[in-house]
Amino acid sequence: MNFDHKSGILLHITSLPGRFGVGDLGPRAHAWVDFLAASGTRWWQTLPLGPTGYGESPYQSYSSFALNPVLISPELLAEDGLLDMAHLQTAPIFPASHVEFGAVTEWKRNLYQVAFARLAGMAALEQEFEEFCAAQSAWLEDYSLFMTLKGEYGQMAWLHWPAPLRDRQPEALAAARQELAPKLRYYAFQQFLLFRQWNRLRAHMAARGVGVIGDLPIYVAHDSVDVWRLPQLFELDESGQPLRVAGVPPDMFTSTGQLWGNPLYRWDLHKKQGYAWWLERLRATLALSDVIRLDHFRGFADYYAIAAGEQTAINGVWELGPGADFFETVERELGNLPLIAEDLGGDNAPQVIALRDKFNLPGMKIFQFGFDSGMQHPFLPHNYPVNCVAYPGTHDNETFLGWYAQAPQHEREFCLEYIGDDGRNIAWAMLQRLWDSKAALVVAQLQDFLELGAEGRMNVPGTLVNNWRWRADGDALTPQLAYKIAALNERSSRANPSVN
Repeated sequence: MNFDHKSGILLHITSLPGRFGVGDLGPRAHAWVDFLAASGTRWWQTLPLGPTGYGESPYQSYSSFALNPVLISPELLAEDGLLDMAHLQTAPIFPASHVEFGAVTEWKRNLYQVAFARLAGMAALEQEFEEFCAAQSAWLEDYSLFMTLKGEYGQMAWLHWPAPLRDRQPEALAAARQELAPKLRYYAFQQFLLFRQWNRLRAHMAARGVGVIGDLPIYVAHDSVDVWRLPQLFELDESGQPLRVAGVPPDMFTSTGQLWGNPLYRWDLHKKQGYAWWLERLRATLALSDVIRLDHFRGFADYYAIAAGEQTAINGVWELGPGADFFETVERELGNLPLIAEDLGGDNAPQVIALRDKFNLPGMKIFQFGFDSGMQHPFLPHNYPVNCVAYPGTHDNETFLGWYAQAPQHEREFCLEYIGDDGRNIAWAMLQRLWDSKAALVVAQLQDFLELGAEGRMNVPGTLVNNWRWRADGDALTPQLAYKIAALNERSSRANPSVN
């Protein structure tokens, strides 16, 4: 992937400002694209867009193909005549600084029900909906049934449904589809709205010269339609329980490792099937984005397997992943690989480096990790190769100022010396040093441009409380800030030509 020496900003859609409690696909998202264009920024990087469950993690989604209903814009529904302005005025006073997912979901659910009831009286839109259902039937029918059954059984995981439905017995599925048809149609309607609004936003991005970098988690949630639909592709026992689960071993950040709990793939069966499910998944993600950040790239070279029932990730074993065979198949079937390899879990493992470089994939560099071992550290900008994507930190890290506030004294001193700052302009001095690197693409969280500290952190890996909730202050996205970012891009020869 040739990024042509450009820049990007990492901001999840839920973090956009607005009065409806969560960032969505409506006018504020369009305004954000205008902000990116005005700042000379080429790329908008998001987190995964799928429907989230417990903990609201974008990396634990109910589906690899569906979008998150919380992203539906009420304002665009009103523009389409599916809501009245009076419905929008029923919005509670939501916090501006963070998302209260439960409260937002409850309020928006009522709006979606009103919109669904109105669909029958709008012939043109209903025809468009029918065409969407036909085009997306390969995944949409099972997704709609899965979400409906979760509602019928008190949001229980599919593993605990009645055995005929749990095991997808054809007679049970047919009976459920017939009995619950209106509810299935309702869930399909939500996806229709989401894809319609996303495509409208993508058209605006194209008009302004802004591309989108999507994010594809390597693993899927156990309680997902993906696993329920094709359990044979995962390491499960006869009752559907995982035999082994994913995670990473202890490291400098966690003494007991990270126990993710996702079921592992039966890679031998995926290979026999020509990686058909993966190709389907990649095609779907590429239909929504221009480039994919491939999460936990190391897992394709070798992956860490932990026996189900373990309480920590200490006692796992490494297994060989699908390796080059997987990417050769993907390249043969899909052509050029517009992928970013999230190789942070294996940047020093020779097998990971060899796999990444065999397919000329850009890896990732994290600036804030570079201050613990001198000038030769590979995460310091003067050591970056061209073929990489460099960040101050990602959504899993502190903001740069948050990192600086708690870093050891010797690392703080080295940092100030390296970026050439006296401590009064750390964030922007850091950005300038990063932007001046040879990296083909540099990306920073919006929080770093806003000079936020720990209060701007998006996620703390291995924890479940208060993650994924941060939202931007709309008043901070000023023309002055766009101009300041544009000047940074100009000085570093990373400016994206403005498209009107």
